[in-house]
Amino acid sequence: MDDVGSFPLPDYASREVFDEAYRAARKAIIEGQRIDKDEFLSNNFSRIVIDSFRKKVETGLDVVNYPQHYDMEKQVADTIRESMNEGTYLVNQERAILPEVCLINDEAKKFCEETGESLKLRVCVIGPIELYLKEMGSVVHEDVLQAFAENVRRFAKNSILNSKYVRTVAVSLDEPSFGFHDILTDRETILGTFETAFNFSGVTRQIHLHSPSRIADLLNVKNIDVLSIEYAATPKNIDSLSKVMLEQTDKHVRVGVARTDINSIVSELYDRGIMKPSAEQMVEDEKIIGKRFETALNKYGDRMTFTGPDCGLGGWPSQEAAQLLLARTARAVKAVKNKLKT
Repeated sequence: MDDVGSFPLPDYASREVFDEAYRAARKAIIEGQRIDKDEFLSNNFSRIVIDSFRKKVETGLDVVNYPQHYDMEKQVADTIRESMNEGTYLVNQERAILPEVCLINDEAKKFCEETGESLKLRVCVIGPIELYLKEMGSVVHEDVLQAFAENVRRFAKNSILNSKYVRTVAVSLDEPSFGFHDILTDRETILGTFETAFNFSGVTRQIHLHSPSRIADLLNVKNIDVLSIEYAATPKNIDSLSKVMLEQTDKHVRVGVARTDINSIVSELYDRGIMKPSAEQMVEDEKIIGKRFETALNKYGDRMTFTGPDCGLGGWPSQEAAQLLLARTARAVKAVKNKLKT
């Protein structure tokens, strides 16, 4: 079981200050400086990321995504803009880094000493189509699109850790708009873009989708291992993907089994007269999550190799509520697995 990535900032943190610290931390890491020697970065970047990551580890997840507090697009786009000032869309390999991953790598030994186990890490990166839509719009300039795909690949490749203390198990490229709002180009160009972006090895390569409308095309991308779909909030999504389709193309699936669409959840609670819902009320019951997981498992069997919540925890009202959701999902999934073993 894993999670998709985003996580609320702690109550004590300022969004503006964290974003400033994030950009400064990335610059410092690229320049080979020690961020633990800088008080501003230690307090406003390192402490926040490590505390958030620890909260996620404590929930019982098997594979833990770094806590994504910074805007997914800006993680990559900031460095592209810097490269554009130098006359190119391509980011130098050594500058294509996620500072959260670098920090977790540095702190992995401490985590191992605390838990007695090495870390299994999941890394999410914005996908090439989503990045292009955000930065350039829907009209395609193929050289720029390919440059963006290569940039995404470089960020993904640099996030693959393999040490005694931490191992990157999965890298997911996130494409929330794909299938809803596509770039204006042919199918072959899109598939080639994904082949480039996913051209790395040593980990399970996931693509995370919100719409299943073009999922059949993605089955033909040889570099993709796992298709990740939202199911908890949108049950009809799994109607577009069958086990046979996965078997025929040797693909696997990740299915989201716990709702994270917090605005809808809160609205439903309001309709029931609960005007100030607690974390306990916002998070689904373990039996509901477990039943949803069992339904997906019955559909996909051994082709469902990952599960966890849907995405979108970054918008939740508190870390405590988000942590509870992850913990309940982990317990629900493990309870079903244990039941099936007996």
